[in-house]
Amino acid sequence: MLAALKRIPRKTRFALFYGAFYLGFGAYLPYMPVWFEGRGLSPEMIGLATGAAMAGRVIAAPLGAAFADRASRRRDAVSAFVLAAILLFLAHIPATNPWLIVALAGLAGGALTGVIPVIDSFAVREASRRRFAFGPPRAFGSATFIIGNIACGALIGWIGNEAALYWTLSGVGLAVLASLMLPEGRRLPPARQTEVDAEDQGLVQALKANGLPLAFVISALVQGAHGFYYGFSAVAWRAEGIPSFAVGCLWATGVAAEIIFLWQSDRWFKSVSPQIMMLMGAIASVLRWGFLALSPSLALLFPLQILHAFTFGATYLGFLKFAAANAPERYGATTQALNSALSGGLVLAAATSASGFAYATVGTAGFAIMTLPAGIAVICAMLLSRRQKITP
Repeated sequence: MLAALKRIPRKTRFALFYGAFYLGFGAYLPYMPVWFEGRGLSPEMIGLATGAAMAGRVIAAPLGAAFADRASRRRDAVSAFVLAAILLFLAHIPATNPWLIVALAGLAGGALTGVIPVIDSFAVREASRRRFAFGPPRAFGSATFIIGNIACGALIGWIGNEAALYWTLSGVGLAVLASLMLPEGRRLPPARQTEVDAEDQGLVQALKANGLPLAFVISALVQGAHGFYYGFSAVAWRAEGIPSFAVGCLWATGVAAEIIFLWQSDRWFKSVSPQIMMLMGAIASVLRWGFLALSPSLALLFPLQILHAFTFGATYLGFLKFAAANAPERYGATTQALNSALSGGLVLAAATSASGFAYATVGTAGFAIMTLPAGIAVICAMLLSRRQKITP
């Protein structure tokens, strides 16, 4: 069995994990609120359950990553997260009490989303060491996300709201199996105690070095600037008369552009530095949200959606590569987890809340408010690029 696994290319093993995980995540992200509704939760309780899942990510990701950075085998941390997730989702099956469901939602959401920075850190470092492209395995995950999104939606229409939970469970179960196929990622002990002492710098000190604070800010601002898009784009576009089917196609166009970018990034952007990739993402963000605020026609919305390849893809990949090159290895997963907690948790939550007020006040023009964090990110990315050029 072990010999057979070793013959499978490492990039294929990572692709299998990403594919399994995002197959389930594609159902979890949009449809768990549908499951909450099916269990009789009020809109207020659905909001609490969804918020608890987001809060779980903010808490679980850094704590879990700290464990991952100390585990002797990186694969063990990935397996622990997805195993905890499947057990917590199984506990949803008999749950009927609204407050119990909220608690389970927070724990399960933390376990499920907490694995993302851990596997990303692991995969990026393995790709660098073993000289394979990180983009295609991650792009495979984006592709299965679309499959999960579409297929689970159809299944809910066929058998009801419970399909959301069972599809999520199936995807996480496949991720548990796929995690066992990952490379061990075993840490080699340093040869001399002096090397241990040199590596054993404090977390705060490590994260203050090499321009990492600026990289955190850029990633958080650009990813957080998706708040209006994630929260209100569908509502805004439908209010302007765009059919629901076309809205779905617009979202699919964005994800498809992301997949192509990740798949081809090593070929098209191999010589582009991580800080320039983040600058590209920030500039694209200003352009995307600025033009969307003008309520363009449907024909123009599709090319604007292609910018998702940069606002999400270039920023995401740029930060991953920058952190892998500039954060100490022992804090690799923690660095990614802090970025996830900031960009996908705190900043995105704040941006989404602000977007609610913006949409209530000015409608689709509320997209313009997202150009503010994006514009600050452009300045920070320029400073980071300049800093890297003058650093010996």
